[in-house]
Amino acid sequence: MPVRRLVLDVDKTVGEPDLIDLALVIEAVSGVQAVNIAVTEIDIETVGTNVTVEGDAIDVEALNRAIERTGAVVHSVDEVVAGAYTLENTPRSR
Repeated sequence: MPVRRLVLDVDKTVGEPDLIDLALVIEAVSGVQAVNIAVTEIDIETVGTNVTVEGDAIDVEALNRAIERTGAVVHSVDEVVAGAYTLENTPRSR
């Protein structure tokens, strides 16, 4: 089953990699067609980001390795969309 979207919680140091370099490394991974990186938190040494990656068949292991090679760290996978098409999340009503 192809992975079509991942939303990752990724931390990086303030200095390296910069967001453009991180995006370029992610975009080069097999199956990745688009990447969005949004800064969520900044402290003295680290920058927290939400990284959204979309494509037809994302190589998840290669994606994790590519991110870690930059010195950034994947803290969690917050969303996965997989299957024949992209299914949007529908919030439950309570």
